[in-house]
Amino acid sequence: MKLLRHTSPDPQQLALQLDFFSSDFSSQPKIDHPAPKHTSGSLLQQSASPATGDAATPIPPGKRRVHVGEHSLDYILVRSKRRSIGFMIDDDGLRITAPKWVTLTEIDNAIREKQRWIFTKLTERRERSARRLQPQMEWRDGGTLPYLGNDITLRILATQAAGILHDAEARELTVCLPGDAAEQQLKDRVQGWLQLEAKRIFAERLPVYAEKLEVSYQSFALSSAMTQWGSCTADGKIRLNWRLVHFALPLIDYVIAHELSHLREMNHSPRFWATVQSVFPEFAAAKKALRDHAPETLPIF
Repeated sequence: MKLLRHTSPDPQQLALQLDFFSSDFSSQPKIDHPAPKHTSGSLLQQSASPATGDAATPIPPGKRRVHVGEHSLDYILVRSKRRSIGFMIDDDGLRITAPKWVTLTEIDNAIREKQRWIFTKLTERRERSARRLQPQMEWRDGGTLPYLGNDITLRILATQAAGILHDAEARELTVCLPGDAAEQQLKDRVQGWLQLEAKRIFAERLPVYAEKLEVSYQSFALSSAMTQWGSCTADGKIRLNWRLVHFALPLIDYVIAHELSHLREMNHSPRFWATVQSVFPEFAAAKKALRDHAPETLPIF
């Protein structure tokens, strides 16, 4: 699910990665660009003056500026021993990693070639940052909880009897708790219910797509991973993140189809994606929807 430079996959396990799940485990969109062939005089050209940018907007310390069409783009440049020009979007904006012998002009030209990708990822990053500033879920009677793509309302019933009841028609989840219960007790009860729901739904949907793909999986288990939506081992062991239960069923089906497709193609090759598409034609839209769901909008347990 990330834009990463190609590496050989682990033959024993392949995982569907989360793009962002927390500030501690966030992944940065990355892409590589072939470095220009070294030509004589390149080392001397490295001393060329950086782009001046708009006089009214000073260039931030430690950054360079390049003009891309009608826009001015600031970026951080890191020199390394790598062979290609790498592009990464993080909280500081655009970061370029380039070989020492590549000139500043060549780097700026590479940025212009990749401008569509860069501006798209910068926009996505800003939108995610804006969502992080939105109010978090309130753990109280009347609070709302995302469940299968819709919100359900929490209702707290003060009683010593333990229990939890989901009214699908009213879209309410009633949690029985002692009157002096702490917030964490409410969270634990709700999380436990969500995990049971996730296990039930996964158990129903996995056989559907296994039959479509004509594959057999050995077992499945819930995952609480902070960096993966799901994973599949070569011997057919599936793990699915229980937090998927927050999302609409098509997104859950996409992850299930993705992981089961690895039982036919243990890679992310064109043949793998063709396999996913054969049973889930809308995979591209689902893939984007998962990527666009900032985890900061999900409840924190």
